[in-house]
Amino acid sequence: MRVRITGLAWVAAIGAVALGVMGSASGQAIQERTIRWGHLNNTDHPVSKGVQKFVEIVAAKSGGKLKVREYPANQLGSEMQQQSALRAGTQEMQSPATTSLVGIVKDYGLIDFPFIVSTPQQADALLDGPLGAALLAKLPEKGLVGLAYWDLGFRNVTNSRRPITRGEDLDGIKIRVIPNPVYLETFKAFNANPVPMSFSELYSALETRTVDGQENPFSVILSNKFYEVQKYLSVTNHTYSTNIILISKKFWDTLSPDEQKILQDAAIEARDYQRKVSREQAKAAIDELKAKGMEINEIAPGELDRMRAKTKPIAEKFSADYDPALVKLFNGELDRVHALKP
Repeated sequence: MRVRITGLAWVAAIGAVALGVMGSASGQAIQERTIRWGHLNNTDHPVSKGVQKFVEIVAAKSGGKLKVREYPANQLGSEMQQQSALRAGTQEMQSPATTSLVGIVKDYGLIDFPFIVSTPQQADALLDGPLGAALLAKLPEKGLVGLAYWDLGFRNVTNSRRPITRGEDLDGIKIRVIPNPVYLETFKAFNANPVPMSFSELYSALETRTVDGQENPFSVILSNKFYEVQKYLSVTNHTYSTNIILISKKFWDTLSPDEQKILQDAAIEARDYQRKVSREQAKAAIDELKAKGMEINEIAPGELDRMRAKTKPIAEKFSADYDPALVKLFNGELDRVHALKP
């Protein structure tokens, strides 16, 4: 017996097949995945708050298929170890400070120059503009993909010896710095004794007086309880630091365009939330650090101008080693952001 298919039935049959194919393609566009995100901060830090927001956004956008699992407090290793894992494809995501990237893309040292911005608005404009994009474009050839820049904040000096009220007060202070040549040269300019050291070793080094001090944003100082082993906090605001949201290129290349868009959009959406939280916590941290017993001092504008002048040759020295086109872009962008009103 032969079954005749009418015109309407044929259209319905074709439509059903098409819907089946589309449904299959849609199902494959977002797969069940677990993404491991590592960082060095504790779970009360603004970076962790941003990760938690990212987790929520990705879950909502993917219908729960993309699961992001946070590994705070160096659970997956130091920043350098995690970067190696991302490049090898054995870890999916990380949110290190850009200062740790200079060994991979040395041009990231440009944004480590001291005193280049003085407000969060200037920092955001610099990072979210052409310079930040040009730096991100250098990462894929190194096995990394950058999704966004988050707020870490202005760095300030703590130590156990004396308040820093002018550049000369840093003379002889043994201070831990990120293993980064710009940071080393910055503190050498003030005759301090900078010591490159992993963050995971820092609390112990401060406690045993292996080093006299360190420099970090307020939230990091509070979250890591440096007030227990440091007496003086001086508001130097000498460098603005940012966390970069990195993803393994090997992993990124396995993702569908839909999955890539979800992660990219979530990183930007979470960035705006994270920056707000970070800056609110920085203000609150000052009062809490005072309550914990730290002696906090501001630095007079005139003394900051002297410190800025003292470090100007550092930018000139290191700029000679960077991509000339990026240096030109960097200087032009500084002119642009410095014109922004607070």
